[in-house]
Amino acid sequence: MRGLWADLADLVLPADCAGCRARHQPMRQGVCPACATALDALRPRAARPTPAPAGLPRCVALGPYAGPLREALIAYKEHGRHGLARPLGALLAEVVAVAVGEVRPVALVPVPDTAAAARARYGDHLDRLARHCATRLSRAGWPARVHRPLRALPRPDSVTLDSAGRAAAAEAAFRPRSGASGGPGTSGDAPVVVLLDDIVTTGVTLAAAARVLTATGWRPNVAAVLAATEKRHHL
Repeated sequence: MRGLWADLADLVLPADCAGCRARHQPMRQGVCPACATALDALRPRAARPTPAPAGLPRCVALGPYAGPLREALIAYKEHGRHGLARPLGALLAEVVAVAVGEVRPVALVPVPDTAAAARARYGDHLDRLARHCATRLSRAGWPARVHRPLRALPRPDSVTLDSAGRAAAAEAAFRPRSGASGGPGTSGDAPVVVLLDDIVTTGVTLAAAARVLTATGWRPNVAAVLAATEKRHHL
């Protein structure tokens, strides 16, 4: 599944690289050759916040929330660069493949946007990534489907909250959708449930989503994310 960036067609617009914000020609899927090389060099690895919140499943991230990966995520989420959904979704497929470990059916469950966030971003940004992720996995021989058993409730902007406030907001952030109970089953051929998000920081959002999923029979085996923030040590 490697060589992602090399086999994608050039984009004519926009002219600035999503990874370094410099103006380059040519670009592939919105990033310059140097940023494409840096992104393609990332390898998924275990990521776990310290301290980890109760209920947080095992988590695997493509790389740290820094450099071209951070800039590409910001460009995609906050600046309307929706064309990045395809390559970022394919990179997320790399994370899922490493997290699951062997080719088998997977049930991809994206953490949903609130209605307000989806309106501001012209659609649920993680749902787009999940669909491209499933397409990439399917082409590589993985039976993959996107499921949406969760809905997000309105909540305050996390930027305005301290750590305790973010944890409290996350705890009440999700509810199961109508008819979501039952999950994918527990037989030998049941799919691995993979919880998807773009970034993990404290882990409270993933843990809260995992608890709601578990209560409705969709217990996630693992969480796959694109980026993990690194804890900063203050002197």
